[in-house]
Amino acid sequence: MTADRQNEKRACYAVIFSSVRKNEHHGYDETAAAMETLARTMPGYLGHEAARGSDGFGITVSYWESEDAIANWKRHADHLAAQQRGRKDWYSDYMVRVARVTRSYGMKRA
Repeated sequence: MTADRQNEKRACYAVIFSSVRKNEHHGYDETAAAMETLARTMPGYLGHEAARGSDGFGITVSYWESEDAIANWKRHADHLAAQQRGRKDWYSDYMVRVARVTRSYGMKRA
């Protein structure tokens, strides 16, 4: 999934979630899909990008209009439950970073 291209040039915040997933990840895909659907309904959500390698290392970057929008997402009850399950069942390691995006640029081939 990629961030909404119309938001590429606006300043925003990025939540960068890098993780190493355990071999056993029963229920992960369903929960990840539910969290994506939920995030799209949250005020201030702009989009996200994600990738995971065959070694289990993954990175997801979600984009938000404000730090308040990020805080609301972080404390949503369903997201809190998913975080708890992730710590317990799915991840052997993870790190969350929050950054202010002041500029972005790139290209897209037709």
